[in-house]
Amino acid sequence: MKALVVEALAPDFAGCAVREAPTPTPAPGEALVRIRAASVNFPDLLMTRGEYQLKPPLPFTPGLDFAGEVAALGEGVGGLEIGAAVVGGARTGAFAEYIAVPAGSLRPKPARLSWGEAASYGAAYLTARVALVRRANLQAGEWVLVHGAAGGVGLAAVDLAKAMGARVIAASASDDKLAEVSRLYAPDAVLDVTGGFRDTVKAITGGRGVDVVYDPVGGDVFDESLRCLAFDGRLLVIGFTSGRIPTVSANIPLIKGISVMGVRAGEYGRQFPERGAEDQAAVWAMADAGTIRPHVHAELPLDRWREAFDLLASRRVVGKAVITP
Repeated sequence: MKALVVEALAPDFAGCAVREAPTPTPAPGEALVRIRAASVNFPDLLMTRGEYQLKPPLPFTPGLDFAGEVAALGEGVGGLEIGAAVVGGARTGAFAEYIAVPAGSLRPKPARLSWGEAASYGAAYLTARVALVRRANLQAGEWVLVHGAAGGVGLAAVDLAKAMGARVIAASASDDKLAEVSRLYAPDAVLDVTGGFRDTVKAITGGRGVDVVYDPVGGDVFDESLRCLAFDGRLLVIGFTSGRIPTVSANIPLIKGISVMGVRAGEYGRQFPERGAEDQAAVWAMADAGTIRPHVHAELPLDRWREAFDLLASRRVVGKAVITP
């Protein structure tokens, strides 16, 4: 089979190449999936440089979320049929023509979703649910400021927060992206963060500030977001796509009565397996019902993986870039 292989940790994806690799043989309890689509996530990019928490031994194939068809079953697997359309997630391995994963980790692909949409759904919407539901306890009618709203995890948060009845401010540094977010998901307000945004947020919310900030950006955005929170507000730390990991002085949470919360959806599910299973079931039930739906910006074949990576790295993507092996 063909697979994207990280052979060396290097900047600008210099250590990556498409190679011929052995097709996996499913072990007992595993299923072999013929991948039809796999979405690109920031952890995939970071892993090519060795800058993510998970550091797989070299060489490895990146790729978290995928959708495809069951091609073979390992010993002892029941409840799956060859040819079944499924979705799944793995910590690595999805940017290839085939992947072997525990059969119990697969779910039926929602009929409403295309291959690309199904591959774009899992990590982004699970992150949004763990952040907004588990960590922030977001309530209907509350104001939530979503930074990086045009990116995969940001757009998922906009979509889910709207479905939960919250009032959403979608934020980005691009007016063109904000126009597309407005067209797709109709947030209550949009916000260009260029040149600062605290006063605008206060004006939108009638002077009180927002109840929740969803921040995958970090850096200066985090610093100013602290000053946009209402009393008893919650700031969700999703990531640091700006490149700078910010800090907060303890007097700010004390005076404002706010909470700064870290969000690692996968780790949350590993620490609390029952809650993790509930979260997985909840987001896929919403996909089945059509309550929430991902947006695919572009689908590119495996040999054009660099274009897909560059779309995300240069922040030109609205929603998700997808690789179709």
